[in-house]
Amino acid sequence: MTPSRRSPGAAGRRRPLKFRTDSAFQVELRRRVDAYFLTSGRRRRDCWQMYLKMAILIACLAVSYVLLVFAAHAWWQSVPLAVLLGLTAAGIGFNVQHDGGHQAYSNHRLINKLMAMTLDLIGGSSYFWHWKHVVIHHTYVNVTGHDSDINLGFLGRLTPHQPRLAFHRWQHLYLWPFYGLVAVRWHLVDDFRRLIAGRIGSYRVGRPTGGDLVLLLAGKAIFAFWAFGLPLLFHPVSAVLVHYGVAALVLGNALAVVFQVAHCVGEAAFPLPSTDSGRIEQAWAIHQAETTVDFARRNRVVAWLLGGLNFQIEHHLFPTISHVNYPAISKLVEQTCRDFGVAYAEHRSFREGVIAHFRWLRRMGIPTTPRGGEPREGARNGNTSDVARRPRSAISVWPSGTSEVGTIYLI
Repeated sequence: MTPSRRSPGAAGRRRPLKFRTDSAFQVELRRRVDAYFLTSGRRRRDCWQMYLKMAILIACLAVSYVLLVFAAHAWWQSVPLAVLLGLTAAGIGFNVQHDGGHQAYSNHRLINKLMAMTLDLIGGSSYFWHWKHVVIHHTYVNVTGHDSDINLGFLGRLTPHQPRLAFHRWQHLYLWPFYGLVAVRWHLVDDFRRLIAGRIGSYRVGRPTGGDLVLLLAGKAIFAFWAFGLPLLFHPVSAVLVHYGVAALVLGNALAVVFQVAHCVGEAAFPLPSTDSGRIEQAWAIHQAETTVDFARRNRVVAWLLGGLNFQIEHHLFPTISHVNYPAISKLVEQTCRDFGVAYAEHRSFREGVIAHFRWLRRMGIPTTPRGGEPREGARNGNTSDVARRPRSAISVWPSGTSEVGTIYLI
């Protein structure tokens, strides 16, 4: 997907959402990143590290599955293997499928397609993921009513512009177990509902046809066989369901928490389009930077396990560059943001990011949170009181200035 000055025609929802169009930031940021790849000789895609990582993750998934189904005979053996299976499936999603789905794995479309299809093998749908994540989320990040990833329905309140219900007062406590159901819903509910309704949130999307439909149904069948069919030949129904539940809850929690830490925290903006112009009063590139937060940038283990998703700002600005390059280009992105007065927020560790999300959930649940309030006072208004309440070691924020910058085109 190549964002332009207006949102892609993926679906109909009122008039198209537009962004400010001045391109100064986009031009300079792209120039610096292009120069880095030219002088360093590094590849944007088809990096050997990705093929090695894929082999390690798939081998780990296969070994944990074989041991769980054929070798484990006691709960103290099977439960850790189910946890490992869920974590490895998340690793494949973060690293292999995610890069493939963004056309960032390889320069060859077929290889990217094959990598994206790993999601179908672990129970999701690469077809609907493309629409929900690549098209809708990456265009309308944190825009209430547009970005379906920040819509939990009545269950929770993630933005200041969503209605607050009385029981949201305790959402910072009760939501965490529900995050684990993300994968279960993928496997058993959401994709079938989208196939029938032809909608994702408030957007109409084309139902898969031909090969896309065959792939979706075949993927569900293959997943059902290895998750339920084959294990049921060797184990009782109760044991299969319990261990599926363990693996799925681990997978779902990993996926959900990594997303929430990057987007649903006090340092991320939640802008609304102007009621007069119907547009976001920032350029698309600035919007991407100010609605995402990096975490644990200096932790190589976290970066390896999460497929570079701790570099969320870099990912949202350059989603078609392989994540193995994000640590290097993050320095260029941060410096360019500083030069243009664009907010660049990061948490020093994953733990601090999780704490920030906990605080955000609590803040969104209390009755005193203003409905139309702006959660990013420090970044938008020059008031750093909200940021100052967090430990200095936990967060680094470059405050946003008044520069108008333009849409960044994906590389």
